[in-house]
Amino acid sequence: MASFTKQLLSGSTNGKAILVTGTATAGVPIHTAVSGTSDLDEIWIYGVNSSTNSVKLTLEWGEVVAPDGNIEVSIAPESGLFLITPGLLLQNSLVVNAFSSAANVILIHGFVNRITA
Repeated sequence: MASFTKQLLSGSTNGKAILVTGTATAGVPIHTAVSGTSDLDEIWIYGVNSSTNSVKLTLEWGEVVAPDGNIEVSIAPESGLFLITPGLLLQNSLVVNAFSSAANVILIHGFVNRITA
């Protein structure tokens, strides 16, 4: 029977937001998935835009080759938490990185449900 364990994003310190400082690949590390291929990380990511302009956020999902691993979204200004990834799965130590069209205005929050076989 599978078990679920809630975890912090590995790029977070004590559950605090991760500031997206980069404006180009390879971005800021958000999370490194569980190693191997038998377990899974269900990753929930939310973004906050603290600027007064809309900002494009790019998540590099497991690789930095565009467009194969990219998730792109524009986040409205000062609009609170915006759901970016609704529990997408990743494993095998693949990494999620983030960069945005404006530095130091996007904050990433989230968590991981680690699913073990």
